[in-house]
Amino acid sequence: MKKIVALVLALLATTALAQPYPSKPVRVLVAFPPGGPVDIIARLIGPKLGEALGQPVVVENKTGASGNIATTEVARSAPDGYTLLTHSSAYAVNPSLYANAGYDPNKDLVPVSIVASQANIILVNAAFPASTLDELRQKMMAGKLAFGSPGSGTTPHLTAQNLFHVRWKADVTHIPFKGAGPMIPAVLGGEPPIGCMAGSAPMANIKAGKLRALAVSSGKRLAQLPDVPTLTELGYTGMEDYTWVGVFAPAGTPADVVQKLNDAILRIANDAEMKKRLDAVAFDVTAAPLRETSDYLKSEVAKWARVVRETGAKVD
Repeated sequence: MKKIVALVLALLATTALAQPYPSKPVRVLVAFPPGGPVDIIARLIGPKLGEALGQPVVVENKTGASGNIATTEVARSAPDGYTLLTHSSAYAVNPSLYANAGYDPNKDLVPVSIVASQANIILVNAAFPASTLDELRQKMMAGKLAFGSPGSGTTPHLTAQNLFHVRWKADVTHIPFKGAGPMIPAVLGGEPPIGCMAGSAPMANIKAGKLRALAVSSGKRLAQLPDVPTLTELGYTGMEDYTWVGVFAPAGTPADVVQKLNDAILRIANDAEMKKRLDAVAFDVTAAPLRETSDYLKSEVAKWARVVRETGAKVD
């Protein structure tokens, strides 16, 4: 009898192990609050990913420490493909910016896909007396001001840090927010009146005339903002910075699971309707095969480590 019970248990265990991935809901932690680029991508991609996998994809915002809290939680999760992370390019920045970010970006997680990217925008409240970037520079040089970013270590923070502190040598205070979502009402209220953030979050308020875009960090002007010059056009070379949004899995996740997720996201992101929706909020699709994704992430980690050193950026 004992042998029969043992055999049944062994068969059940084998069957459970043999179940194709996924056999239960997939949880996706979003490293920033609702309203910002990471949350936008997660909620656009999530339902489609669920359809592709045949299981629900549960999206959950887990904020704090510029994404480090969500990142470390996912890094410590079981490497089985059922707990994923959606993060911004701050994922590549934070290990250089923080004394202890809690993870190694090249070892503790596996990049599944860098889904999309967008330029950062230097902007002001519509009531602020600056209609051009040079007028903003003059205001900064004339008196003590403050600017906001979606958080220390985000690429908008470093774009602004480079421009305001390194290029202009301005005495301006950085106010980090817990994501672009909470930052928007603050800048709309003039506290602070100046900001830098990735394109999707402020776009509606820029279009409505409530925020004024002064420059973008892309290589060319944005189709959504054709009258707004690039930083390069304005003489600030070497400042083609982008905020990207990526999906990550814990290190050790089976290669076939990572491949399945990458294949699904690649198809979803390049679907004509999805590309149209992403374009409407200033996202460019960057989803690529796994090897390209891994190589790009490594290059971003190296790039932002250099930028952190050169700008002297610190956690506020």
